[in-house]
Amino acid sequence: IAAVATNVAANLYNKTSGGVQICALNTYGVLYILENGDSIQSMADLAGKTIYATGQGANPEYVLNYLLTANGLTPGEDVTVEYMESDTLMTQMAAGEYEVCMLPVPAVTSVQMQNQDVRIALDLTEEWNKVADTQLITGVTVVRRAFAEEHPEAVAEFLRCHEASVKAVNAAPADWAQAVVDAGIVDNATIAEKAIPGCMLVCQTGKDMKAALGGYLQVLADADASAVGGKLPADDFYYME
Repeated sequence: IAAVATNVAANLYNKTSGGVQICALNTYGVLYILENGDSIQSMADLAGKTIYATGQGANPEYVLNYLLTANGLTPGEDVTVEYMESDTLMTQMAAGEYEVCMLPVPAVTSVQMQNQDVRIALDLTEEWNKVADTQLITGVTVVRRAFAEEHPEAVAEFLRCHEASVKAVNAAPADWAQAVVDAGIVDNATIAEKAIPGCMLVCQTGKDMKAALGGYLQVLADADASAVGGKLPADDFYYME
C-alpha cells in the first residue's frame, strides 16, 4: 500500500497490466500560484510571466497546463514554466528572488511564514472549478492487486485507520502537528499546524471514489493521454470492498 500522485497511480496501473488498484482518495487540490507582488488576479494575468514550479511529469504540470490552455494561454509560448526541486524553489521564493511560482501546501505555508510579502495570487482548485466539472484530486492511496486479493481484511483495517487518522488530524491540527514533524513531512510544528487545514486531507472510498477520480482522470486524458499512461484505466482500477 502506498500514497502516490493521482497520475502516478494511473501510470502504475497501465505499466503493471492492472497490478495496482486505487483504494482511496487522500488529497484534493493543494496547488497555488504565489506572487512576490500584486499583478496577478486571474489566470489571464499570467501571460508573459515566468512561473517557477515543482512537479514536472506529475499532477502539478498537467493541472497547470490544462488551466493555462483552458484560459487561452499556451504553455511555453504565452507563459514560460521552469521546473525545479521543491527545496530550491521554496528558498528562492522566500528570499524574494522569484516573482511567481506554483507550489503545493505545505510548501506554500513555509514560504509565506518566511516572507510575508509573498501572497497567494491564485487558488488552482478554484480555477479548476471554473473550467471543469470534476473534482481536482492530487493524491490517492494504492494497493497491489495481489495483496488486496490475498489479504482483504488487512486492506479493510488499513482503510478504517486511514479514515480515522484523517478525521483526527483535520479536527485538531495543533494536537497532531508534532506527529507530522516526527514523520519527516515538514521540519517545523508551527508550519505543520498552519498547513494542515489547507492540505485537503480526505479518505474517500468506494463508489464516491470511483465517480470523483474517473472524472478527473478523463479530463487529464483528454488533455494529454500520456498523463495517465496512454489510456484510461478500466473499471478494475478501483478497489471495492
